[in-house]
Amino acid sequence: MAFTGFLFLETETQRIDARGLKCPLPVLKLEKRLEALASGDALEVLATDPMARIDIPLYCRQKGHACAVSEDNGVLRFLVLVG
Repeated sequence: MAFTGFLFLETETQRIDARGLKCPLPVLKLEKRLEALASGDALEVLATDPMARIDIPLYCRQKGHACAVSEDNGVLRFLVLVG
C-alpha cells in the first residue's frame, strides 16, 4: 500500500526469485531492481542461500529500506519496503 498524500492505494508487490543463487547474486539482483522503484514500494525476494539471511537485511539497513524476513521449507522470504 502506498500513501499518495491524499489516500492509500494498493500497490502490487514485485518479486525477485533468487532461489538457487549464491552470494552475492541475491543482493545484486535486489540492488538492481531497487533502482527502478520509488519510496514506499514493496519488493519480495525469495532466496535459498543461507548468507542471504545476513546480506539482504544488512544491505537494506545501509540503504535505509525496511526489511522483514521469514522462512518456509528452506526458502527465505524477504519483504523489502523501499525507504
